[in-house]
Amino acid sequence: MQYLLMIYGNEQAMQSAPKEAVTQMMGAYTAYTQAMKTAGILQGSNRLKPTNTASTVRTGSGKTEVLDGPYAETKEQLGGYYLIDVPNLDEALSWAARCPGAAHGTIEVRPVWEM
Repeated sequence: MQYLLMIYGNEQAMQSAPKEAVTQMMGAYTAYTQAMKTAGILQGSNRLKPTNTASTVRTGSGKTEVLDGPYAETKEQLGGYYLIDVPNLDEALSWAARCPGAAHGTIEVRPVWEM
């Protein structure tokens, strides 16, 4: 079954982190990604650009409205994701707990509703 591991963190803190901390974090993500590849569960992953590059689209009353920036002001922002294919939720939760982002943010684990 496929699960999406969504990585939420404080975007501002990451952007202002010292270079050494960013280098260490990127190394941790590289190792984590490689572990998923080795396990044969990784279906896809990407890091997202900052929320100030986002656009939000709404339609209502026959009109389309496009807003610059994120939809909601929050303490944590979606910064990236991993799409994995594992046998069950327990396995997905285990991989989420190993994600480097879990140490300083939140990992939302959601099953994919295949269509």
